Amino acid sequence: MKTAEKLAAGWLLTLGFMFLTLSVSAVIERNTMLKPIPSGDEADSGKDFVNKEALYMLDTTARQSFMFGVPTMMLGGWLSLSLYRRSQTEQKALQQQVSDRLQSIFYQMLQDNHGRVTVLGFAMQSQLPPSIARDYLDEKAKEFNANFKVNEEGAVSYHFDV
Repeated sequence: MKTAEKLAAGWLLTLGFMFLTLSVSAVIERNTMLKPIPSGDEADSGKDFVNKEALYMLDTTARQSFMFGVPTMMLGGWLSLSLYRRSQTEQKALQQQVSDRLQSIFYQMLQDNHGRVTVLGFAMQSQLPPSIARDYLDEKAKEFNANFKVNEEGAVSYHFDV
């Protein structure tokens, strides 16, 4: 459904742009048609020989293209904006789910290990890359004033007061 909405928004914006371009083109052509043709003879400027049928067609084309172009562009823009807002809402909900899952794993590990958590253990439980797991644990350590202990191999363990 989302793909169809994206295609519809793209087509509406494209169609609206084409209509508005046609309208602007007709207005420019009409104004060009009404300009006097310079001649060496000052007696007749050429304004008396205006093709009224062509002017009427250009006016009609400009008006109709504008009437179709503006609503089409507005509808395409509205559809695009609603798709963007929906994707932002879905992205926030997904980030909240990930955050809740990580927090649940973190608290469960604290209970199971009596406040001691290692980067490797947390990375294995949460299935996160070690660098992201370390960043998450560093953030939680700052938040809860945890102690750090480094063993002989250089592994860091976080000790939280439970």
